[in-house]
Amino acid sequence: MTTEAAPPPGSAGTPPATPTADDYTSVQQSAEFGELRSSYRSFAFPLTVAFIAWYLLYVLLSNYAGGFMGTKLFGNINVALVLGLAQFATTFLIAWFYARYAATKLDPKAEAIKARMEAAE
Repeated sequence: MTTEAAPPPGSAGTPPATPTADDYTSVQQSAEFGELRSSYRSFAFPLTVAFIAWYLLYVLLSNYAGGFMGTKLFGNINVALVLGLAQFATTFLIAWFYARYAATKLDPKAEAIKARMEAAE
């Protein structure tokens, strides 16, 4: 099966250069890559710690504060159910927030590094 599709704009039909191990090492040691890694870590680590703390709070309350967790808020809805559903909401919120952060802060930096590596020969 063949296709008649034109190459993507800007590629001029030439395949990207294949970086060598030395290229990867030099990029890893560059200030630009360090800034990218720092941006990722400064976002991901605090958010991960906060979510784990929030999850452990839920587990500990479920184990040791049964009376509080069983408190009815309205109808058959109690505190445990609300906090359990909040765990799901928090998970989706964090995923959305990370996707937005990555698209605006991390991806442009990573794309610039990738483009420079593929252009080098």
